[in-house]
Amino acid sequence: MLLQHLSTGYGSRVVTPDINASLEPGELTSLLGPNGVGKSTLLRTLSTFLPPLNGEIVLQGRPLSTLSPTELSRLIGLVLTERPDVQNMTVHDMVSMGRSPYTGFWGRLRQEDEQFVCEAMQLTGITSLEHRMFNTLSDGERQKVMIAKVLAQQTPVILLDEPTAFLDFPSKVDMMRLLRRLAHDMQKIIFLSTHDVEMALQLSDRLWIMHRGEVVIGSPAELSENGELSRFIQVDGIRFDPSLMSYRISV
Repeated sequence: MLLQHLSTGYGSRVVTPDINASLEPGELTSLLGPNGVGKSTLLRTLSTFLPPLNGEIVLQGRPLSTLSPTELSRLIGLVLTERPDVQNMTVHDMVSMGRSPYTGFWGRLRQEDEQFVCEAMQLTGITSLEHRMFNTLSDGERQKVMIAKVLAQQTPVILLDEPTAFLDFPSKVDMMRLLRRLAHDMQKIIFLSTHDVEMALQLSDRLWIMHRGEVVIGSPAELSENGELSRFIQVDGIRFDPSLMSYRISV
C-alpha cells in the first residue's frame, strides 16, 4: 500500500499533511501517538471511510479512489475499537459475515466459503467457540472473532484501531503475537494503532509515530537510535532507555 502526498483531516481542517510512505506485506506496523493527534483519522482514510484531503492511496497498482465498494471490501479489512452490540448471532455466523463481499449480505455460503471461515477460526484459536453466542464472549474472545471475520474476508490488508483496548495484559500480549504471526505467515499488511508502547516496540516490524502535523517512520531500532522514540516517550517523569528499548517511570 503506497501513500502519495496524502493529507488527512475533516472538511477543510488538515490533521496530517503530505504523508509519503508505504505499508509492506509480511510486516506488522504499529501506529503510535498521543490522543487527538489523528491516528483514527488516518486509519479511517486508509480504509476509505474518510476521503483524503489531498494525495492518493495506491494498492496493487490501483488508486483506491477508482475502486468500487465491492473491490475495496476484497482488498481491505477493518477492525474498529467499538465493541459491536450483536444479539442472536453465533461466532460462526459473525465470522461468516466476512464472506459477504463474495456472497452478498444474505448470500449462501458455498463449500469454499465455509472452508475460509473454518480456517479463520483455526488461525485465531476460536474453533471451540463456534456455536457460542457472540454477546456471551469476553472482550478478548470478541476481538479474536472480529479478526477471524477479517481473515475470512481474505484481504491482503488488515487495519485495526486499538485492537488491544479493553483487554487484560495477557490478552494484549496474545493479541499482538497473533497479529505478528498472521502478518509474517500469511504475508499480509497489518497496520494497527495502539497505546501499548512497550508491546509495539517488542513485536512490531515497523513503527509510525504521529506528532502534530508529522509522521515519523522506521523500525523500532532505527527510531531508538535516532532519538525519535525518546522524543515521543520522554515527558516529565518518564525516561526512555534506548539500550534496553524500554522506559522507566520516576516516583
